Amino acid sequence: MKIIIVGTAYPFRGGLAAFNQRLAREFQNQGYEVEIITFTLQYPLFLFPGKTQYSDESAPKELKIEQKINSVNPLNWIKVGREIRKKNPDLVIFAYWMSFFAPCFGTIARVARQPKTRFVALIHNMIPHEPTILDKIFPRYFVNAMDSFTAMANAVVNDINKFDKRNKPKFVYPHPIYDDYGEQVSKEHSAEKLNLSPTEKYLLFFGFVRRYKGLDLLLDAMADERIRAMKIRLIVAGEFYEDKSFYDKKIVDLNLQETVEFRSDFIPDDEVKYYFGIADMIVQPYRSATQSGVSQIAYHFDKPMLVTNVGGLAEIIPNGKVGYVVDVNPTEIADGIVDFYENNRSAEFIANVKEEKKKYLWSGMVETILNTRKSDM
Repeated sequence: MKIIIVGTAYPFRGGLAAFNQRLAREFQNQGYEVEIITFTLQYPLFLFPGKTQYSDESAPKELKIEQKINSVNPLNWIKVGREIRKKNPDLVIFAYWMSFFAPCFGTIARVARQPKTRFVALIHNMIPHEPTILDKIFPRYFVNAMDSFTAMANAVVNDINKFDKRNKPKFVYPHPIYDDYGEQVSKEHSAEKLNLSPTEKYLLFFGFVRRYKGLDLLLDAMADERIRAMKIRLIVAGEFYEDKSFYDKKIVDLNLQETVEFRSDFIPDDEVKYYFGIADMIVQPYRSATQSGVSQIAYHFDKPMLVTNVGGLAEIIPNGKVGYVVDVNPTEIADGIVDFYENNRSAEFIANVKEEKKKYLWSGMVETILNTRKSDM
């Protein structure tokens, strides 16, 4: 079977690029011919809030990645669609995450359409965490061009159904574990690499910072007198996609200068293991979510988690087993953190994480996508 993945990939950086590349490797591991078609222009600069869209890592040599798609040029979309049609693939997977790409992906699919080829949408987010007017206008155009859908949370299926009036096949498989970040390293070694003390208690907030991720709620929780008394520290590791001065001021107002450590650059792949290595627990105080790549990195490194009860997070973090699922408010976040340390939950949660993560396999994602393809034939 010949498979094409359409979506972000090297030389672009970030979790979605890593996801598509890991998925391509899994298809290759199972004997399929696969290539990724990615962007020449992904976002216009004025739409991208970070410092750079591009990776400074080496290109993945074992994958075939072609840069072809200009996200804002309709003539290019037609050209790419024709090129895909000429390749005569059995399956085209559109890795979709925001409405901005709906016209581009929808047009490519329509032009590439032929009887042999099936089009599966792999949906990370049908509606973004920070919605705009585009989310009411564009998604249906993309949805109507697909044959079937794979999502990673039931909440995403509910969002797809808002645009799919034809009741096309939809399957769910949870986000597989990100296992491309190296082996686990000790807290002591991680502390040495990060120039931190190995004897402190550390929580980790990981990934780029935007309002929906709730870092401000976590800072309010860190100001809880119980947490101050325990001398728990917070590492915020990731690039700010909004004004950092808001958080700097909040830290001063809450007197958390000695408690919170900012590492506010994009974290290179080869350093991720140190941030997870030093952390006792990973905290995701999100205001909204679907699934989470951060949770799947935590699973890889056998780390307990605290998440808020939004989107599909509670589906993958069993409360009281591998961590905590709490309401979106600072008091409940603080309660979970205090319970974790006061009652020495770490060993129990880690043992359960090692068992629970067996559910999140890349082979399972491949099987689900292939079943999704078959279901509409």
